[in-house]
Amino acid sequence: MGLLTITELKPGRAVVLDGEPFIVVSSQFGRKSQSKANMQCKLRNLKTGSVIARNFQGSETIEPAEVGYRRVQYLYKDDVGYGFMDLNTYDQFSLSEEIVGEAGKYLVEGGELDALVFDEQPIAIELKSTVELKVTETSPGVRGDTATGGNKAAVLESGLQVNVPLFINEGDKIKINTETGEYMTRV
Repeated sequence: MGLLTITELKPGRAVVLDGEPFIVVSSQFGRKSQSKANMQCKLRNLKTGSVIARNFQGSETIEPAEVGYRRVQYLYKDDVGYGFMDLNTYDQFSLSEEIVGEAGKYLVEGGELDALVFDEQPIAIELKSTVELKVTETSPGVRGDTATGGNKAAVLESGLQVNVPLFINEGDKIKINTETGEYMTRV
């Protein structure tokens, strides 16, 4: 894979800057009157999670990052962070709370997901846009509540609290949008 031009810096593209892997979060092409073209980008460091803004000039070339995905299983959370197992090699590894971030709210022991890998090392986890979780605590639904359209609080098996429609009961499986953290539908 050769070097990338600034026009190839699209959201989702992985690149290497100063030896660190980044993913393009957003990019905006620009040109000011007589000046050269430029690409204004927001990039997220795949190791630390921090976001930086960077301006690339027209003739600049950028090194693409060789990143891949591995299927992993979530095992546990402890003082160090979150423990996972690679489902191909059965190697276990940990990722800190800072790296896992918001995704930790959707993890259930034994659940499978994808880990992002750079230089053969797992550096982050990738959630799907929706997850299915079981309701473990909520007030019971009352007959006739379905027509009123109200909401109530529910605790899910991962520990996440969400608002759900009144007809949802303990033991129900529901679909949650991982980007907004909101209830979508009963499964």
